[in-house]
Amino acid sequence: MASKFQAPRGTFDVLPEQARSRGRLERAAAAIFSRAGYEPIATPAFEDTSLFERGVGKSTDIVRKEMFTFEDKGGRSLTLRPEGTASICRAYLEHGMHKLAQPVKLSYLGPFFRHERPQAGRYRQFHQLGAECIGADSPLADAEVIMLLADLLDELKVPGVELRLGSLGSFEARRAYLEDLKAHLHAHEGELSKDVRERIDINPLRAFDSDDEGTRGVMASAPTIVERLEGEDAEHFAEVRALLDAAGVAYVVDPTLVRGLDYYTRTIFSFVCDALGAQSEIGGGGRYDGLIEQLGGQPTPAVGFAAGIERILLALDEEEPPAGRDAFVAVADPDQRGRAMALAVELRHASLSVELDLAGRTLKSQLKHADRVGARRVLILDADGSTQLRDMGTGEQRAVDTGKLVDEMTGGES
Repeated sequence: MASKFQAPRGTFDVLPEQARSRGRLERAAAAIFSRAGYEPIATPAFEDTSLFERGVGKSTDIVRKEMFTFEDKGGRSLTLRPEGTASICRAYLEHGMHKLAQPVKLSYLGPFFRHERPQAGRYRQFHQLGAECIGADSPLADAEVIMLLADLLDELKVPGVELRLGSLGSFEARRAYLEDLKAHLHAHEGELSKDVRERIDINPLRAFDSDDEGTRGVMASAPTIVERLEGEDAEHFAEVRALLDAAGVAYVVDPTLVRGLDYYTRTIFSFVCDALGAQSEIGGGGRYDGLIEQLGGQPTPAVGFAAGIERILLALDEEEPPAGRDAFVAVADPDQRGRAMALAVELRHASLSVELDLAGRTLKSQLKHADRVGARRVLILDADGSTQLRDMGTGEQRAVDTGKLVDEMTGGES
């Protein structure tokens, strides 16, 4: 049956066959996060607009072009969250988590929103999972969050993944570098795209991300910050690399790597997948030592990542098959429906997956439906009150005592 209504452009429905794959991904992530001590947190789908303007950066594409911002009935400017880190840092401050033993390790999962041009792997409503380690400046924290995402992608067997590693240095070191980069861009201004030219003085690093042919030519000879790292910045980056080497995590150093958000400092990283084409990043993140302070807190080091659920599933390009059912309760006589419901509930309470006929089918049709839903056994309730157990694999059928059925179905473990 067709409908004149459709999901809004850039959004999508998650159907049961896709939900199974998502469930497997989410369970794997939750287990990996839990083993490393990252506790789940959930933040609202919308926040005060100023949180993102201050935290993400007014010069970023996200704030300039992509946010869904609206005014509520009280005249307040609100924005559907375009990313997760600023919201989690806001919650960290609001709920006094700085008073807890540091670092505070948090994980999250949920929908995010950006007004982008919809295409494969890029949607206006999308879902991310991520982890944040707040309150630790050690390179160990950087390496740990990188390894969390590496472990997840490895467990899911995502093909063709490469880890790219870079550094933006501290804010102080980057300030001097940015002046040199701006000078390089101004010297080649005529060769740059309009968008890059407009942002030379407010966000020159974004030129490294440009797809414009002229801009890419200019950036091929541009200075990079990685080659200029000194002192503690260089030591931090070297130790992160050494820790990844010790853990057997393969990576390539990418001097041109940048992130789309203003809050990053020092370590940045990106996991890319060659199966995704233009939208190749599957997840990434880095250190953001200044963000908590920008939001009104004390100087607090932090590092984290986010990964796109849709992009991971696109790279996997597979659907999780239905799990099947332990049993299906069928009735030979409609008068047995009450007993069928009671039996199904009893078996479900014993942690068995059980369905029963809800559509008034004939017994023959019920058996066909039991096969369709992958039931391994069928309990047939006869009109005389007896019960038959049919093995759907062998076709064997025998009478059973319903009083002992739970023990028989669970192997005596109920």
